[in-house]
Formats: sequence, C-alpha cells, structure tokens
Amino acid sequence: MTFFKPVPPFDPRSIPVLGIDNHLSGVALDRLTPQALRTRFRQPPYWAPEHSVEKMFSDRQPALAAVLLPLVMRDELTLLLTERSTNLSTHSGQIAFPGGRTDETDQDAVDTALREAQEEIGLQRNFVEVLGTLPTYVTGTGFIITPVVALVRPGFELQPNSAEVADVFEVPLGYLMNPAHHRRHEIEFDGVLRQWLSMPYTELGVEAGGSGARERYIWGATAGMLRNFYRFLSA
Repeated sequence: MTFFKPVPPFDPRSIPVLGIDNHLSGVALDRLTPQALRTRFRQPPYWAPEHSVEKMFSDRQPALAAVLLPLVMRDELTLLLTERSTNLSTHSGQIAFPGGRTDETDQDAVDTALREAQEEIGLQRNFVEVLGTLPTYVTGTGFIITPVVALVRPGFELQPNSAEVADVFEVPLGYLMNPAHHRRHEIEFDGVLRQWLSMPYTELGVEAGGSGARERYIWGATAGMLRNFYRFLSA
C-alpha cells in the first residue's frame, strides 16, 4: 500500500471507504503501557513494516527527515499530533507528527526529531525519553523519514510555532492501535492507482465552553507510519 499528498483541490474525506480492518485484533492494553513499550524496544520481535515507500509524484530530490511519535504518559498513553499550517509548501493542513528535514548539524535521526519537536511545538528535550526508531518511510514528496518513538513526561508547556503548526492535540494510543479504526481508500491519479489509510478521530469538547466535537482526519504518511507502529506492537 502507498500513501501520498495529492494535488489540491483533492479532499481525502470525499473518497469512499473500501474497507475497514476490523477483522484484525487491536493491540492489547497491557502492551500499551510505558514499561511494556520500553521492553518491546529493548527486545524487539521479528516483524516487517507494512508500508515503507509511497509512489512518487514529485521530482524533488530525496531528503532525510525524522519525526517524533510523542507518547504522553497520562492515565492512558496518548499520542501528541499537530495540524500543519495551511501556508506550508508540502502536506499543508494535514495531521502530522512533529518533525522535519535533517540539518547538517544534527547528530542522527533522534537529534533531528527532538530538535524539530522543540522548534515546532516547544517540547523540551528534558521531558522526552526516547525508546527507539521504526523503519524509514519514504513519502511521495521525496522525504526519507525516520520515525522516533518516545515517552513524554506530563508537565510540559507547549509553544507551537504558528508559522508551521495550526494546532496541537492528543489522541489515545489505544484508539490508533485498533485496526477497527483503520479505513482503506484508493483513487487513480495521473494514471497511477494510489492507496492509503485514514484513521478519523472525533475529539469531544473542543469548542468554546467545552462542548461540541471536532474531527481529526489522520491519513496519508502519518497513518502509514502509525500502521507500521501497530504491526511492531502486535507482532
């Protein structure tokens, strides 16, 4: 399966759902604890990523990048995600992990992910415990991304960079690690059949006064890397 960022005015929500993976088992809750994740990364199972390379639709030269999967240690682990600003040149307005292109001064992918998370949302390194990395994921826009998985100690104060980030929110990890919430889509674009996953999440009480709901439409490369994380945890 491949993932991509299509050319506007494409709306991924408008593409019918081909199927939902509710035939697959979700990751057991006892595997979604800080200690269980520490153990899993210290003693990883044999597994293979389900998605790793998107079909290219850009002539952009490949570039190294890294993203942080920040798992906040609340009563139930949550994943910290961002909504990208609409003025960005790539993946604008999409739900994403904090992260970005590797700089020459970065020591490694972990350094890139931590630096970008601090620059984008103000997440300080002293709140972060890096667990490990997942296999690289190559986007259709030419970024070779290393996902860095980390635990985040509560008590942090975020300061999102408004030039890059429109919003920051959290989603329960258990929700994302349940394939009953993984939806499959496909469309033919430029003569190429492209397929992707979506994981829509309805966030309650986000309107003024704590009422109402808002859909967080997680899809594309973000959903692809989350699916790989699911495969890693369920192996």
